[in-house]
Amino acid sequence: MQAQVVELCEPLVRYASPGGARIRLGVNTAHHDDAAAELEGYARPLWGLAPLAAGGGEFAHWDLWARGLAAGTDPGHPEFWGEIGGFDQRQVETAAIGFALALAPERFWDPLSGRERDRVGRWLASSLDRETPGNNWNFFPVLVGLGLDRVGYAHDREARHARLDRLEGYALGDGWYADGDTEQRDYYIPWAMHFYGLIYAALAGGQDPRRAERFRERAARFAMDFRHWFADDGSAVPFGRSLTYRFAQGAFWGALPYAGVDAVPYGEARSLLVRHLEWWRARQASTAPEGVLSIGYGYPQPLAAEQYNGPASPYWALKAFLPLALGPGHAFWTAPEQSPPELPAVSVQPQAGAVLMRSGGDVTLLSGRQHNTWARGGAAKYAKFAYSTRFAFSVPSGDLGLLHGAYDSMLAVSDDPGDEPLHFRVRETPLDPHIDQDGTIRSTWRPWPDVEITTWLAPAGAWHTRTHRITTARPLFTAEGGFAIDRDGGLRVQECAPGSALAVSAAGDLSGIRDLGAPLREARILTPLPATNLLAPRTALPTLTAPLPPGTHTFHTAVLAASPETAPSWQTPPPLRAR
Repeated sequence: MQAQVVELCEPLVRYASPGGARIRLGVNTAHHDDAAAELEGYARPLWGLAPLAAGGGEFAHWDLWARGLAAGTDPGHPEFWGEIGGFDQRQVETAAIGFALALAPERFWDPLSGRERDRVGRWLASSLDRETPGNNWNFFPVLVGLGLDRVGYAHDREARHARLDRLEGYALGDGWYADGDTEQRDYYIPWAMHFYGLIYAALAGGQDPRRAERFRERAARFAMDFRHWFADDGSAVPFGRSLTYRFAQGAFWGALPYAGVDAVPYGEARSLLVRHLEWWRARQASTAPEGVLSIGYGYPQPLAAEQYNGPASPYWALKAFLPLALGPGHAFWTAPEQSPPELPAVSVQPQAGAVLMRSGGDVTLLSGRQHNTWARGGAAKYAKFAYSTRFAFSVPSGDLGLLHGAYDSMLAVSDDPGDEPLHFRVRETPLDPHIDQDGTIRSTWRPWPDVEITTWLAPAGAWHTRTHRITTARPLFTAEGGFAIDRDGGLRVQECAPGSALAVSAAGDLSGIRDLGAPLREARILTPLPATNLLAPRTALPTLTAPLPPGTHTFHTAVLAASPETAPSWQTPPPLRAR
């Protein structure tokens, strides 16, 4: 893991500005200014470099980051990062700098002159009272304070408690948090809310023991749910925004031992983290061309980016290397490797509005509660019916037609006249969501005021089922997609029959969708536009389509996403369940 941090950070050096304060990795315009984006390039590698330094790891360019810190905080220097305002991207990056000072001041603070230290301290301290969004951003001033504590720079230490109280107000049951006043229960919970809380517990627990214990207890409970989000091969379910942060998905497993939480035995936590890192490392040639992490998920894919993703955003991934700060003698490294226990086939997680299905070592997440209409492609990232570790999901590349929309794991509806409509609507905001103990998720959605659709999702072994009750006052055209499957190398099987569409990839993976009852819809194998799916650059998408007159209609659907080992399940679809 030490070598991997070096491998990921070494290529950045050639993109550094002369003073070291700005790392310019190219152009992917974010909604913040370029100075903040170049600060991002400097700061985000610190999530890996600081633990590397704290654990005694070697790196040939410590001086570059120390010089950059001095230059970036000097208003008279041409590489000055700018003053920190409210709701400012600079606030996000101060957290990494505070974290680095807290873990390894000998690398980043001690080499500075007295005047340089004063400027660094002043710049960081200026962020402490700036207004932030009401979400995980409240942790950023807390981490800055931990860094200033470590280097002895005077600041208002009491101000952090109001932030921490606000953050604890986001706590839900079962160890879950809300990321502010939203319905999002995504990776910001493990890689932000828990991650920062566990760092606080480790570094400030002696001064704030009750709060530290609450952070640890919540993380221990959350771990019992979160391990269901990882497939046997180490991959995590692609779900939600900011997936360009990639292996930050696994950062929680390193934060647990850093804070001394052993609810998951250290040998198991290490196994979960290492498997995850190895899964990503096997894809490094496509995710990090020329050694630099790209915008995207399984390959360079700007289409998947959020409006706040600059060229260096993916380096949040280095949060996964926090346990390097523990040093080689810690039990996290010395405990015998322990595979995770065999997990049940279905895990119902009401706080997330999610049901996790495990079959053939893969994981499928059924979603019926979450939504986000602010993030780019928010409906695709949160409100699809299902998300898969093996097949990922697709984001739209345009808004005209089924090939642009790439509507995998969605029911897309159109009121355009004709047989080939162009304008579709999908579930964006689930209403009145409910989840049963058996894993059935119900939600209602209204694509137009006079169209109401209630959808039930349920696990069914290797399959999942969907029932849609559609009440419409207008004629509709409907298209329901299964999972998008890799079509590079050709398809072994491509079969369409009334009410049934099946595609098998060159590697033997299977994606299929069936009608379980009448009506039997028309079957198609669509080829969405390239670079829509997060894992496969070019895909095929089994889809069922049907026109509907005004009235009330019901579709009963079964969907299978299978590895070669579980592909025979296609021959035994689940029975129809009345709703």
